[in-house]
Amino acid sequence: MSSLAARAGSPGGAPHVLVVDDSAVLRMYYRQILETAGYRVSEAINGLEGLEQALRTSFDLCIVDVNMPMMDGYAMLRELRRDTSTRSIPVLMTSTEAAPHDRSRAIEAGANTYLVKPVPPDRLTGYVAALVGKVQA
Repeated sequence: MSSLAARAGSPGGAPHVLVVDDSAVLRMYYRQILETAGYRVSEAINGLEGLEQALRTSFDLCIVDVNMPMMDGYAMLRELRRDTSTRSIPVLMTSTEAAPHDRSRAIEAGANTYLVKPVPPDRLTGYVAALVGKVQA
């Protein structure tokens, strides 16, 4: 954890990750993996709530599901990229949709990467570390 805290740009030490997913089970899964790896985690249940949190709080990374009520992940991501205060936050988009056009659509909306659920813990933490590292570079 000390190496994460040393790299962290956000107040409070460890990098702060926002998990946006309408599934409570998946939010809990991501939280457990990320907190064990030394990250601070906040949660949102849909894109609208995620966008509101991202506009109010500084995050080092957002993990955003595609299919959610109120505002889907694509719409949330487009809004994040439009706002000068949030446009540089790395975004890891996740979905059960595995077709090549799903990945392309996520990248076009502004995602840094796209992972198909379920994401194994070591793969998740590897991508998160790489994206948080880009923020610090």
